[in-house]
Amino acid sequence: MMQEQKIFTLGLGLTPPWEVASQHLDMDKEPHELSLELAADRGSLFPCPACGKACKAHDFKTLKWRHLNFFQHHCLITASVPRVRCSEHGVKRINVPWAREGSRFTLLFEQVVLSLVREMPVAAAARIVGERDKRLWRIIQHYVQQALESLDLSELEAFGFDETASKRGHNYVTVFVDMKRSKQSVVFATPGKGKKTVKNFKAWLEEHGGNTDNVLEVVCDMSPAFLAAVKEEFGEANVTVDWFHVVQLFTRAVDDVRKQEQKENKLPKATRWAVLKGSGLTEKQVQALDELKNGDFCTTIAWRIKEKLRWIREANTPRAALWRITNFLNHARSMLTDAPELEAIRNAMKTLENHRKRILQRWTSTYTNARMEGLNSLFQAARARARGYRNDQTFITMIYMIAAPIRFIFKST
Repeated sequence: MMQEQKIFTLGLGLTPPWEVASQHLDMDKEPHELSLELAADRGSLFPCPACGKACKAHDFKTLKWRHLNFFQHHCLITASVPRVRCSEHGVKRINVPWAREGSRFTLLFEQVVLSLVREMPVAAAARIVGERDKRLWRIIQHYVQQALESLDLSELEAFGFDETASKRGHNYVTVFVDMKRSKQSVVFATPGKGKKTVKNFKAWLEEHGGNTDNVLEVVCDMSPAFLAAVKEEFGEANVTVDWFHVVQLFTRAVDDVRKQEQKENKLPKATRWAVLKGSGLTEKQVQALDELKNGDFCTTIAWRIKEKLRWIREANTPRAALWRITNFLNHARSMLTDAPELEAIRNAMKTLENHRKRILQRWTSTYTNARMEGLNSLFQAARARARGYRNDQTFITMIYMIAAPIRFIFKST
């Protein structure tokens, strides 16, 4: 028996005065439950949680923690945890070395939980460890918030931001990334979208050592609310509209034209993806595109204009890009008719013209929002695997887990 208790003591990483005093396997419970009782030698001194001074025990309280499974058995740890009487800080409950203050899980259990939820939905991790997912969320949120409190944004000089859907309907979370970080670049996420999110980020930046005067560049889309907020909160920064958003603008316009025309005219089958996909067309989509090219369709005009964007993107200098944008707009206007179905593409061209200066920044900037779009795909994949999250806060917590520079949370356990 003594040998078994020494093995458990070593396995738990216990240090004096703590050791395993007894163990019991309850086979009547399902799942089976292994209980380990920890104890300290009589008369042991314990460190004051405030100053670390060795103090005598004042009284004891029996507490219980969930530990890692022992083979297939659930493992519970119990211990009589003392309060000590410190001459300077009075009577205080000590902190045990195997669990953080206030938690009813051991540090090793929490570390396993953090590892699992990076790879799978929290509900799935909860089934594996045999706990309710709400209890796991409390563990995750504690460590994420602890790590974020130490986030240092004093060197942030450029950031990009975009919204991502948090659930079906018009529900969004806006995510901000440090453009200088190649990995784990998310530094802030907040519910909603629009001007308020940029204001919230400014406050967050200043709380974490950042300075708005140091921000030289902001990468975002052409949302009027976003642009107005950036001008108001980061007035000295250059605004770069990433080329991805230009292509996205015209792609959506082509789809709107297709939808409007479909109401009046029968378009070839497979038209939708034939005009929206950039490459990898199926045989049916290639056939649909050929029919569109040979027909008199507004969708064809919109698609040809959208495809001409590639020519602009291939410009090597800002001056060449400006010349190509000007010629693109003139050429596109010559292709347009008065058909009401083409209103969406006309609006896209106006937007391109109005934001020409910000779009040209793309040729002088070293930053791109493509990484933001890649992260967005990761967030949506995580949301799909989890079949949604209960609220925006749990979604934001998972965004931080996936892409924020907080990997050291594992070291804290």
